[in-house]
Amino acid sequence: MSANPTDPGRMIAARLLPRVSELAHVLVDRIQQNIEVYRSGGLVPEDDLYESCRANLEFMFRHLAHEPMLDLEAPRRTGRRRADQRVPLALVQNAFRNSFECMWQMIVTAAAETESVTDADLVGIAGEVWSFHDTFTGAMMNAFNETVAQLMLRHDQERSALVEAVLQGGMGDAKTVHDAADLLALPYQGTFAVVAADAPGLARHALPNVEPVLRARDIGSAWRLTPDLHLGIVSLRNAAGMTELVDTLRSLATSRVGVSPAFSRLDQTPQALHLARNALGAGRIGVAAVTVFDDSPVPMLVVSAPTTAAAISKQILGPILELSDSDRELLITTMAVYFEVDGSASQAAERLHCHPNTVRYRLRRIEKLAGRSFERKLDSAELYIALNALKQLPTMQAASEEQI
Repeated sequence: MSANPTDPGRMIAARLLPRVSELAHVLVDRIQQNIEVYRSGGLVPEDDLYESCRANLEFMFRHLAHEPMLDLEAPRRTGRRRADQRVPLALVQNAFRNSFECMWQMIVTAAAETESVTDADLVGIAGEVWSFHDTFTGAMMNAFNETVAQLMLRHDQERSALVEAVLQGGMGDAKTVHDAADLLALPYQGTFAVVAADAPGLARHALPNVEPVLRARDIGSAWRLTPDLHLGIVSLRNAAGMTELVDTLRSLATSRVGVSPAFSRLDQTPQALHLARNALGAGRIGVAAVTVFDDSPVPMLVVSAPTTAAAISKQILGPILELSDSDRELLITTMAVYFEVDGSASQAAERLHCHPNTVRYRLRRIEKLAGRSFERKLDSAELYIALNALKQLPTMQAASEEQI
């Protein structure tokens, strides 16, 4: 780099650097005149804009003078500040474009005042200035995007912590819950439901993009991801909104999902979470399906008292569980299908691809082994509950086998 004081860039910089404070006001006026968000002062205070313009002008003119060891802290600082102030990136880029156009006019005017800088010199300087414009703007954009990413992460962390606080309760008085509702953009009173879904992998979303998808349907929600669960508080427009919620969840589910009954106040969320987790437990592991608490009373009963349910199931189905794997699976499947078709042997036979008499034979074997009859309502109810416990608590069967 030349140290020659007659270097065109140095001569221009020598005229402009002493006037940086004055020229910064010119730049502020130009930006405010052309971009409304800067004119109002709501997002970017005028003194903040002035300091940014002054720093950027000084940085540019020192670059024009070929000063060594210049870094890009000035545009980076501007990028970080504007991201913090929530100014859209497109408007910041527009401000930078206006700034460089204004700077170029200042350079041309200063070149004319020197009477030593030729048009050919200006052409060379122009290429240098606009090349530096790309570098300068790129540094601002990188800093802006990095800051936005940090802000989004912080916002997500804060929002997740609030969701956790509402889900777990213990927030103190109603005002605290009201404040949390405001921060989560949820009402305090209304119609709500809690959703609990198995994470398909460690800390992975079970319902991808669920919040924006629900928002597009005018359903507000707030979500939290734990290592094994994807949890959400959903604000429904009314009780009828439960159907739309369930339909949406079914379209997004990648694993089993449980939904609580509707409730009316946000401080009731912890109890609803318990019921949503019961509904989740009533679903089949590994099956992407939605279970609503209100729609599944027997499975809910099973998962709400798993130890008791497992003991009852073992007592009723114990002799069947002791059979060989193939024999046990045959009888359990037959019983499950028989209940699904409301006790019709012929319909069960169609599903199982066998003769109705074969179904009846298997049912008699079940009755003999379990000591209960499908014809007696109480016995049939006990068999149904025991079967649900076996399906909902798969570890029970393995535990029973270990004790044999």
